Amino acid sequence: MIRIKKAHQSPAQKDGCRIMVDRVWPRGVSKQKLKMDVWLKDIAPSHELRRWLTQNSQNWDEFKNKYREELKDKTEFLNQILDLEKENEIVTLVYTSGNTEQNSAIVLKEILDELKS
Repeated sequence: MIRIKKAHQSPAQKDGCRIMVDRVWPRGVSKQKLKMDVWLKDIAPSHELRRWLTQNSQNWDEFKNKYREELKDKTEFLNQILDLEKENEIVTLVYTSGNTEQNSAIVLKEILDELKS
């Protein structure tokens, strides 16, 4: 099972393997408090795409398409997450965005779920 969770939410036993999937560590949160098992910053959207989303936040569908395109070159990271899921049964993708409805972790989870089908 793959879940997503905001970085500022408290870690829980039910999170399983916690994977940070953002390029930037959340401000004001220590590594001990976040209890990350893995930090895959290279699976996060590129700096250019992050900046693009900041300037074009109303174009969510276009962002999703652009991020999906970037992820085509990152299959080793996608496979790493799927392997961690097999080993741990549950993985939680942890993200730093303040937007809980539109963030890269949502897109990443969609892609991972598609790969499992």
